[in-house]
Amino acid sequence: MANELQGRRVAILLAPAGTEQVEFTEPKKAVEEAGASVDVIGVEAGEVQTMNHDVEPGDTFTVEKTFSEVSADDYDALIVPGGCVGADKLRANEEAVSFIRSFFEQAKPVGVICHGPWTLVEADVVRGRRLTSYWSVATDIRNAGGEWVDEEVVTDQGLVTSRYPGDLEAFCSKIVEEFAEGKHAAQARSA
Repeated sequence: MANELQGRRVAILLAPAGTEQVEFTEPKKAVEEAGASVDVIGVEAGEVQTMNHDVEPGDTFTVEKTFSEVSADDYDALIVPGGCVGADKLRANEEAVSFIRSFFEQAKPVGVICHGPWTLVEADVVRGRRLTSYWSVATDIRNAGGEWVDEEVVTDQGLVTSRYPGDLEAFCSKIVEEFAEGKHAAQARSA
């Protein structure tokens, strides 16, 4: 995984609080090691507390740019980490949801793990797609017109999803592969 992503720009989201630390750090590290340039995007710039297992405070990380400062046009791919509270905060933020939706409208690859698919449901981009998530998000995905499956990693035309931190090795490997492939023409669907 040395230089597959050389020259590629990747956005990774960090919620105001509650992002699962390992679901943020491991995918970020994987795409950086593959040569990508990564920007941390959030609601407000500055230091943000992550969580471990949704309830134990993790380390703090810096949000480098806000949603109002960037657009999907600036990036080749997107990573949406999980964390129950973090994903819930992101799906409640109109700018975050719009930013995520733009990646699908432009058929750019997106990696989402754990509770992160809540943001996809809110962005109305799961209809007709096959994906996975943390098990408690399954009904939301089905109700939004997606097909939920219980698998380690699922790829559907540029969208890579995984269930939880135990799937991170497969998830990180697959996002590097999909991000290297780039845009997926069939991904741009009408609802």
